[in-house]
Amino acid sequence: MKQKPKIKFANKDRSKFFSILRSNVDEYFVENNISKYANGSMVFKTVFMIFLYIAPLASLMVFHQETWQLVISFSIVGLAMAGIGMNVMHDANHNAYSANPMVNKLVGYSLNMVGGTVFNWKLQHNILHHTYTNVYEMDDDIDDKLVFRFSPHSQLRKFHRFQHIYIFLFYSIMSLYWVTFKDLIQLIKYNKNGVSRATPKEYWKNAGILFVSKSIYLFYMFFVPIYFFNYSFGQIFLGFLCLHIVCGLLLSVVFQLAHSVEEASHPIQNDKSEIENDWAIHQMNTTVNFARHNKFITWYVGGLNYQVEHHLFPSICHIHYPKIAEIVKRTAEEFEVPYLESPTFWMAFRSHINALKKLGSKKDVKFALHFDN
Repeated sequence: MKQKPKIKFANKDRSKFFSILRSNVDEYFVENNISKYANGSMVFKTVFMIFLYIAPLASLMVFHQETWQLVISFSIVGLAMAGIGMNVMHDANHNAYSANPMVNKLVGYSLNMVGGTVFNWKLQHNILHHTYTNVYEMDDDIDDKLVFRFSPHSQLRKFHRFQHIYIFLFYSIMSLYWVTFKDLIQLIKYNKNGVSRATPKEYWKNAGILFVSKSIYLFYMFFVPIYFFNYSFGQIFLGFLCLHIVCGLLLSVVFQLAHSVEEASHPIQNDKSEIENDWAIHQMNTTVNFARHNKFITWYVGGLNYQVEHHLFPSICHIHYPKIAEIVKRTAEEFEVPYLESPTFWMAFRSHINALKKLGSKKDVKFALHFDN
């Protein structure tokens, strides 16, 4: 298996943009005497999301539901699963939930509760995506995936011209693939391509955790309702499928609106395996906010509509992003650094569709996408 290339950022921040920005953000927390970690609102949201996940599943056991009722219950579980992914486990696995590492670890394992595995997610998201955002062959989120083209530097195929149409079918099964095959594939892949630094002992420990987590997940999703509460396999499978259609669409669309849009750039390394930019400026060029002033979207997606702030300060709980966004935007303007954002969700969604169309066209390099060399 091909090893991941070793890439670094070439230029230091001569303008001191990030050091001054970090100082300004730190000053905000000191002046207001608040912690950068979770507050009461975040704890309430955590309890609510977990309750919203467990309650519909528990209702299957308390009340024997008709198929249509079961579909509704599982769809609510899908909403909650996406909510846990975007809000709870996401902050915890960035060590942004608490100053206590053990709290972060325990809350972070909510990912395993809903069918994922923490160690794979941290490698793909924290290391590859956050460090090498939109860098082809480094950021797994934009690497070649079956019939998708997310990078202008990957191979263009004829069927890509239709990807803006068929892609939502694949988005809808994204979380289903994740809880069944993806984690095992990633475990093996990251071990072979050098992304994982696990020793053989750690590798097999992680494999054991993966197996146990998946077994528990499938046990309470399928075995319990079928063998203890007399639901048919067809009923549960239909509900399970609806759960993941809801969850997959939500997670896919929300994450794509930050990087796979027209405004985001796609830098490529030079012949010295360097990205010719400072890391923080790179993040500002490749990351786009959306619907910052929509309070419901901000609440439900865990501040992932504030991706600029999240990429610059992943260890700050998302509950603080609306406040520090003004500091980031103001400082960016002072240093003439781009601050990219779409005012509404639908504008960002349209930009994503347009980006998919352009990436699927032979004329993609002639459009407004920032395909940096």
